[in-house]
Amino acid sequence: MVFVNSMSDLLHTGVPEEFIGRVWDVMALASEHTFQILTKRPERMAKVVQHLRVLPNVWLGTSIESANYLSRLDDLRRARAHVRFVSFEPLLSSVGQPDLSGVNWAIVGGESGPQARPMDRNWVDDIHAACRKHDTAFFFKQWGGRNKKATGRALDGKTWDEFPIVSDRAETPQFSAQDRSQPGMDLIPRRTG
Repeated sequence: MVFVNSMSDLLHTGVPEEFIGRVWDVMALASEHTFQILTKRPERMAKVVQHLRVLPNVWLGTSIESANYLSRLDDLRRARAHVRFVSFEPLLSSVGQPDLSGVNWAIVGGESGPQARPMDRNWVDDIHAACRKHDTAFFFKQWGGRNKKATGRALDGKTWDEFPIVSDRAETPQFSAQDRSQPGMDLIPRRTG
């Protein structure tokens, strides 16, 4: 898994479309890898990728930290992609039960570090319920806090590591209860809980 521009945003307005196209070409050549592109600018992403080939090894996502940014989900759904994901992190306030239709994977995590703001359990439960409603894989990353190792990543006594697994033959991701570690598996998000 390659996180493209993990400390920046490939879809920033200062990044020329020609450069994004060259990045796309490299990802197409490296089809043995899966690339995640996360942006706070899904409206630009939707416009830019309409001129690019949909690659099964490129996952497109947006981040949402509060209800103020839920409109990013609509922009994400407009982006042509084999897999779409949303990162609710750091989750700073309730987003209710968002419409996750057309979204294959949701990642949830609290803020960490010395000035970390707490994440409410109800906010996580709402997103988890929305994932179940929309058949979206649920990945609980962390509770966060000043010492994220102390708060851990267990939810209801277990670790939630649902993960989209994609086949280039699959038109639309589907869920499988099979274990992702099995060789030759070509199904999509696995349920672990």
